[in-house]
Amino acid sequence: MSTVIGLEESFTTDRKIEMQAIGSEFWLPVYVIFTSIACTLKALEKASQLANPLRGRIEIIAVKSVPFTLPLDEPPVPFKFVVRRLEEMTSRFPESIRISSYLCREPLEALKRILNRNCPVVMGVRKRWFPAREERLARKLRRAGYNFILVETE
Repeated sequence: MSTVIGLEESFTTDRKIEMQAIGSEFWLPVYVIFTSIACTLKALEKASQLANPLRGRIEIIAVKSVPFTLPLDEPPVPFKFVVRRLEEMTSRFPESIRISSYLCREPLEALKRILNRNCPVVMGVRKRWFPAREERLARKLRRAGYNFILVETE
């Protein structure tokens, strides 16, 4: 069982978000998984194309794996730098984008607890001739029933 700490939000294992209600309007979250700055920018462009017709909101999920040799709340590189960079990066987009960051031991198990299976998930990956770690993660989540869209960058 994976332990997850939410730096921005906390959640329980039975978290269910079918549709979010704001006033009388409903919206569907479009998740973007953070991989790198360049790849996430490409994924954000695709996510904004998806979010407009769905009347959805974009949520960037940044998951950082912490080795077992360190305490869970003390990653080797402070995660605040990544979150700050994401905030600067998202200011260019007209949509309101939510950034959620998590520290965990196993990213696959953490993402399974965070993501909603009924919502689209977009991930940017570098174009390679062999599957990278991010592509293998996406393949495992796709097998688990998540709606995954991979956006390749150069």
